[in-house]
Amino acid sequence: MPDERLQIVAAFAAGAAAAAGLGLLLVQPRLRQRQAVYVQRPHPGWAPPQKQQPPHDPDNMHEVDPSVVEKVVLYPLVISAIVPRPIGFAATISRDGCVNLSPYSYFNVMGHNPCIVAMGISRSPGRGGGKKDTLQNIEETKEFTLNMISDWFVEAANHTCGDFERGVDEFQQSGLTPVPSKLVKPPRVRESAVQMECKLRQVIEFKDRDGKPSNSVVLGEVVLFHIADGVAGRSPSGKLVVDPTKLQPVCRLGGVTYGRVTELYDIPRPNISGANAAEAAARR
Repeated sequence: MPDERLQIVAAFAAGAAAAAGLGLLLVQPRLRQRQAVYVQRPHPGWAPPQKQQPPHDPDNMHEVDPSVVEKVVLYPLVISAIVPRPIGFAATISRDGCVNLSPYSYFNVMGHNPCIVAMGISRSPGRGGGKKDTLQNIEETKEFTLNMISDWFVEAANHTCGDFERGVDEFQQSGLTPVPSKLVKPPRVRESAVQMECKLRQVIEFKDRDGKPSNSVVLGEVVLFHIADGVAGRSPSGKLVVDPTKLQPVCRLGGVTYGRVTELYDIPRPNISGANAAEAAARR
């Protein structure tokens, strides 16, 4: 009897697992087809200075000192804690004309006047701690392009982060399409709806605790934007903006996990200065 019960339980578990797998296969296409929509903000009834309590115990915290833990421990913590991160899809060209394409999630915009972007590039462990092609090319030519990654080509973009040998053209490897830039030599990615031509402003080098070069921060100035009409929108005052519901931007989370934007909400800024609604809208 016990054996029969175990067999029944095992059969039930197998059936449940199969049903769950089938359910996931049926649900996934619907999830993939879900478009980004605007929803109500999380706490519409909140008013200052009401407390907003976290769902976790704020007195029960892990403490991590980056100066003492091993980098193999620190890396997964950093990329899972500082999220979501936009991804800068960088195209560069070497002094001898070899094109390189690679995504970087240590990336963001640092200001708009001038428009400065920052990209963190770690040394390559597969090359004995040497410089990655992206950094080496930027230092050689002082130019690069950044292309925002959208949901419709995320798999091809991810393929370019493989540890290819120097000189390998990731455009060809991934099936993505290079298009000529107007002000810089590196190409843009045709599949990207937001493309930026950039010129190098500065490279800041950092060393690890052993005094060895570990990562660099590239600061570049955007000298020309290319915005696809299919993702273009208008601000309340009529300025050109990018519509996030059309861009379908992809963000990087921890490990090999990525995210896509499906819900958005607006939160008005506090009217502390006394500016009226028309003045506030004109600044948007």
